[in-house]
Order: sequence, then structure tokens, then C-alpha cells
Amino acid sequence: MSTLTEARPDTSPARSTVTARPRPFRLVRHSLALAKRSLIKTARTPEALIDVTLQPALFLVIFVYIFGGAVAGSTHDYLQFLLPGILAQTIATGAIAIGVNLNTDIAKGIFDRFRSLPVPRSAPLVGAVLGDVVRYVVVTVSTLAIGYLLGFRIDSDPLRALAGCLLAVLFALCLSWLPVLVSMKVRTPGAVQGVMFALIMPLSFASNVFVSADTLPGWMQAFVDVNPMTHLVAAMRGLFLGTPLGTHVWWTLAWCAGFVAVFMPLALRAYRKRV
Repeated sequence: MSTLTEARPDTSPARSTVTARPRPFRLVRHSLALAKRSLIKTARTPEALIDVTLQPALFLVIFVYIFGGAVAGSTHDYLQFLLPGILAQTIATGAIAIGVNLNTDIAKGIFDRFRSLPVPRSAPLVGAVLGDVVRYVVVTVSTLAIGYLLGFRIDSDPLRALAGCLLAVLFALCLSWLPVLVSMKVRTPGAVQGVMFALIMPLSFASNVFVSADTLPGWMQAFVDVNPMTHLVAAMRGLFLGTPLGTHVWWTLAWCAGFVAVFMPLALRAYRKRV
């Protein structure tokens, strides 16, 4: 008599190990897919890039031609000094937009829809941060292009100039976790913008962005010397203009690592509690 046996799936540990995808790989894959969503959204609303294209142009024209003669004695010399600072300031303030957008999306219920998808819980947040990198590339290219039209010239080699651009983009990408955290803590997009401007403006003006740190009062220099914007601007000036770099690049990289190590876990924790 023949015996019929029911075929059963192989559930051995070895089989599961081969077919199951590691969780970090799933997080990266889904985060990149959601980052693509952010890029498509930006492409369909180009007016959202006004703050990273028009703002640096206005700042350069206003500060160079109004204050250049008084500060540096020459508009050209001040343009060479100012442009790396304007790039650092604009790329830092440009990171505020991700906090505003995330807060708006949460209010609209978009993240509730993401929860129904078979994706890791933190993938929408990580994807939004990765997708925002296009804003930082746009502000870097537009600022250098506008500066070139006004007379700015890079005095170092192309590789060092590219390194300066990449350093600025990396700084903004790491700093963006701070507005992400703020967006999870406050209730309205306007509150996100207000809180972030209150945090970014002191970093921008109490630094070497507009004037040399040596001209500032002694009590302020203690803050300026440890200000992450100061290190970023000094590093970009060294990479763009060939001035001494010192340890500014390493300090900037250390600040980037610190932003991610502190604000990213806090933002993910606040995100899980809120949505």
C-alpha cells in the first residue's frame, strides 16, 4: 500500500538564514525608496528650493556691496572672505525645512499610512533625511555659481574645493537630525521654524562667518572658538582659498559625528512615541 505524505516547507534554521533578509539591509532599502519619494516631491515643487537659491544670492549682494568696503576695504576681498561663511550659514538654515516638512506630514496623517506598510518603523524618518540631501547640494552649487558671477574665485586645486563642498553637505546632513528632533517635540510647523531659527542664528552670527573672530569681544571669543560653524567656515576657507587648515576639518567631522550620535537616537525615540 502506498502512503501519501504531505509536503511541508523546510523551516530549518539553515534555510531561514539563507532566505531571510538582515534587518539593517531592509532598513537601508526601504529608507532609500522613501528618500526617492522625497526627491520626487521636491522635483514637483521647485518653489520649495527658493530659500536655498535666492537667499544666498541676496545675502552675498547685500553684505558684499553694503559692508564690504567698511569691513575689508574692498568688495572683492570681502567676497573671498564671506562666501564660505554665507554657504555655511545658508546650508545650516536650509536644514530647518526638513523639520517643518516632517511636522506638516505628521499633521496630515501621512506617517499613519507609513505605519500600515511592511517597512521598518524608522525607515520613513531616515528616508526623509537622506532625500533632503538634494537641498544641500543645490545650495552649495547655487552659492558658488552666484559667487563666481560676482567675482569669487577658488584659489586651491579642484580636489580641495570638492572636499570643501562635500564637507558642507555632510555637516548639513548630520545637523538635520536636530530639526527632525524638534519637529517631533513641537505641535506646529511654525513652532519648528521659530525654535530652529532661535538655535541657528546665534551659531551663525557669533562665529567667523561675517568678520574675523579676532575682532570680536574677548568674552564672545570663548563661544566662537567652540562654535561648530566657526570650524566649518574655517575649514571651507582653507579648502577653497588655500589658507591654513589647522585642525578645523577634524573638528568639523567630530561635530558631525556628535550631531548624529546625540540627535539621531533622540529623534528616532521621539518619532516612535509620537507616531
